[in-house]
Amino acid sequence: MTRFALLAALGGLMATACTPADTPADTAEASLTTPEITEADLRWRIATLAYDQFEGRAPAAPGGIAASQWIADEMARIGFEPGYEGSYFQPVPLLEVTLDEEASSFDVAFEGEPLGLSMGEDVVFWTKRADAEVELADSDLVFVGYGVVAPEYGWDDYAGLDVEGRTVVMLVNDPGYANPDSGLFNGNAMTYYGRWTYKYEEAARQGAAGVILIHQTAPASYGWNVVSGSWTGAQLDLARAPGEGNFAAVESWVSEGRARQMFDLAGLDFDALTAAAAQPGFTPVEMTGLTASGSLHNSTRTMDSRNVVGVIPGTTHPDEYVIYTAHWDHIGIRDVAEGEDGIYNGAVDNATGTAAILEIGEAFMANPPERSVMILAVTAEESGLLGSAYYGENPIVPYDQSVGGINIDAILPTGLSRDVVVVGHGASELEDLLTAAAADQDRYIVPDPNPEAGYFYRSDHISLAKHGLPMLYADGGEDLREGGPEAGQAMGADYRAHRYHGPADEYSEDWDMSGMVQNTELFFDVGQRLANSTDWPNWYEGNEFRALRDAQMGTE
Repeated sequence: MTRFALLAALGGLMATACTPADTPADTAEASLTTPEITEADLRWRIATLAYDQFEGRAPAAPGGIAASQWIADEMARIGFEPGYEGSYFQPVPLLEVTLDEEASSFDVAFEGEPLGLSMGEDVVFWTKRADAEVELADSDLVFVGYGVVAPEYGWDDYAGLDVEGRTVVMLVNDPGYANPDSGLFNGNAMTYYGRWTYKYEEAARQGAAGVILIHQTAPASYGWNVVSGSWTGAQLDLARAPGEGNFAAVESWVSEGRARQMFDLAGLDFDALTAAAAQPGFTPVEMTGLTASGSLHNSTRTMDSRNVVGVIPGTTHPDEYVIYTAHWDHIGIRDVAEGEDGIYNGAVDNATGTAAILEIGEAFMANPPERSVMILAVTAEESGLLGSAYYGENPIVPYDQSVGGINIDAILPTGLSRDVVVVGHGASELEDLLTAAAADQDRYIVPDPNPEAGYFYRSDHISLAKHGLPMLYADGGEDLREGGPEAGQAMGADYRAHRYHGPADEYSEDWDMSGMVQNTELFFDVGQRLANSTDWPNWYEGNEFRALRDAQMGTE
């Protein structure tokens, strides 16, 4: 099918969903994509996915559903086999929970006297339970340090503690952050145990009724404005029935200032206990006199989205799979003043990654791999990695048949680089393949410059990694062949400041695509090396996911 015909099909598909927009110039070119990884192919795919008529690709909105259909049509046109029960779509049921902030309340009291925590200013609270009403009454507070249970590090902040019915108070990040030279955890580089997602999950496993996570800007790597802006309003999660799932009744963040007030009221030294929490042998501390209470009122609705999945069958080992992931969704449309642009096109984030995995899949079609290759475009990343989380819990291919994976999330149009940044550097043996492939491009590997921020745990690969599968997450570096590190850093800073998660993240014909081609070729090379080998890469010794992978592969 020509690009013009594909665009015509797109227009027909979207006719009832939105008002036609101007056609991107590149999408009107009457030529086919090629088996090679080329600038023209990447430009066309990115321009199409970032097209206004897809309305910012919100996961369950008409524009997003149409975008996922376009991806499936591309997979069929290229020749991928359907990846899920004869279809290109793996259904992903979603649940939207909206807290009625006016009717809801959550507060901490000292000896019965409420502190008067203000929603958004002092505290942000919610529930993941799919219930219309959730209550928490006079729940005693206990400080559990970092709230971590990590057998491989010999660490258990809940040791000997029964938290049934109680509210646990904890710090963000992990003990290694506080003691980077101590050998604890992974030093300054955040582990999964430092992520807020893990902390809420672990508290629920322990039986806590409520969770209070103390916000501090440095260990969180973002300010309170991010918390207050991200955890309010409608929240998406994977769909479940009322009463289903294991969640604390109330999850929350509290500002550092208010947390210090709580510690003072309980007669505790916040700074001393924060330091103690980062030392081996820490034991939980009762916050005497403090209780938490909440009454949460929610409205819920279910909606459907979908992952898009295609397979290039292996010629020799078709039951062994190399997986490429990228999220196809973005933020959608936001209410704006008349005359302003309310479409969040998500050209870099992540039309680039989606275009890259389609381009890589097309290259594999022309170079059939010995192992099968799965191209997995996942939904609802911007809503909390939900599409990949659904795949993680409902894998199409068993994990003991999945060899490893590569995630591509946002390739900046910064031109050719000398380096490759590995996010979560030192995690798995997939990095050995990347190092070799990068050397063939005369490039060198550098670690993520901000390991304490935990970026390795913020994209879709983590949803598979936490189930044991070795996953690689890398990006083009900042040491540009034209302009060096200064130019690369400036371009990255400019994108984050002016386009990231904003309506200005749009495709431009002025983009320098050379770096995107370079990186797409690199990720193809890594996957090809893995797909044409008999190797089963593992996590490096000491990684938090190593034991799980060993158990899967019977190498304990």
